[in-house]
Amino acid sequence: MILDLKGIYKEYQQGKMKVPVLKDVNFSMEEGEYVAIMGPSGSGKTTLMNIIGCLDKQTSGTFFLDGQDIMSCSENDMSDIRLNKIGFVFQSFHLLPKQSALANVEMPLNYARVPKKERRERALKALERVGLADRVDFKPNQLSGGQMQRVAIARAIVNNPKLLLADEPTGALDSKSGAQVMELFQRLNDEGVSVLMITHDADIAAHAKRVVTIKDGILQEKR
Repeated sequence: MILDLKGIYKEYQQGKMKVPVLKDVNFSMEEGEYVAIMGPSGSGKTTLMNIIGCLDKQTSGTFFLDGQDIMSCSENDMSDIRLNKIGFVFQSFHLLPKQSALANVEMPLNYARVPKKERRERALKALERVGLADRVDFKPNQLSGGQMQRVAIARAIVNNPKLLLADEPTGALDSKSGAQVMELFQRLNDEGVSVLMITHDADIAAHAKRVVTIKDGILQEKR
C-alpha cells in the first residue's frame, strides 16, 4: 500500500479560534492505482494534498506513505521523501525559465547527487517517455503550455518516485493540451506509475480509475 491515512484531522489557529479544515479523513491507495480527489475551492483538497505530499503534517491521525510513519518524521526526513518517493506536477509548471528542458528535468537528480553522466541519461529517457526527445535543448519560453507541462511531468518521474502527485495538472492548459496530458498520465499508469490527481473538474477526474470527493473537509468515495 502506497498511502494509508486514518482519522486525519487538520486545523489552523486563527486568533483564539481553531478552524478545522480536514475532518476524520480516511483514505488508502494501493501501488499502481490511478486515483482522483475532486472537490471545489475551499473543500480542503489542497490541505490534503500538502499532507500527502509531505509539505505539511496533520494535527492528528495516522499517515503512512510506503510503510513509513510520516507523523514521526523530521523536516529532513520529509525533504528526503519528497525528493525520492514523490513526483510533483503543478498547475503552473514551476520550470526554471533560463534553463533548457533537459536541465529542468535533471534538477531533482542534482539534489539527489546523481553523477553527471547518469543524470543526463535519465533525464533524456524521461523526456523521451513524455514525447519530447526533440525538445531537450528548448527553454520554457520556446515551448507551448502542453509541452511545458510534459517537461514538468518528465521532471516528476525522473527519480522513479513511488507516487506521482498532480495538482490541477490541466488547469493552465487549453482543452487539446489538457487531453494530451491526461493521455500521458494514463500511459504512465499503464506502465505501473501510481498517480494521485487533485482537481475540481469532474471531466478531468473521470480519467482516473477511482474518484473520491472532498467537501467541507470530509472525504467520500464516489466510485
